[in-house]
Amino acid sequence: MLILFVGLISLGVMAQEKVAKIEFKTDTIDYGTIEKGSDGIRVFEFTNTGNAPLIISNVKSTCGCTIPKKPDGPIMPGETGQIEVKYDTNRVNPIRKTITVTSNADTPTIALKIKGEVIDSNKTSVLEKKNKSVIEQ
Repeated sequence: MLILFVGLISLGVMAQEKVAKIEFKTDTIDYGTIEKGSDGIRVFEFTNTGNAPLIISNVKSTCGCTIPKKPDGPIMPGETGQIEVKYDTNRVNPIRKTITVTSNADTPTIALKIKGEVIDSNKTSVLEKKNKSVIEQ
């Protein structure tokens, strides 16, 4: 009985559970200050550091101005993948958005962030106009 018990425990230790692990190079992308209408596409790169295939089931944004795109197929152990994010740069505003990634990894939900500011250089601020004389305006 004791030999059977020890044998079962040793089999359990040897049979490691295969699990996918997702590791991003960065969890935040800073657009900085960009012009209205400029390229709003950025890429989050990640690696499957686990020992099972990584399947990203869902990638969603907090609003319709940010469109994320997930990889189509599974990412094998040791391989890298990308999540593409496209922000609508026709909206002149600060950028503070969260992209939620859902997968079969050991941490099933991860929050990624984008930040920055979209400006319109054709529009000058009221303060800049005040520094000019009436004739210059």
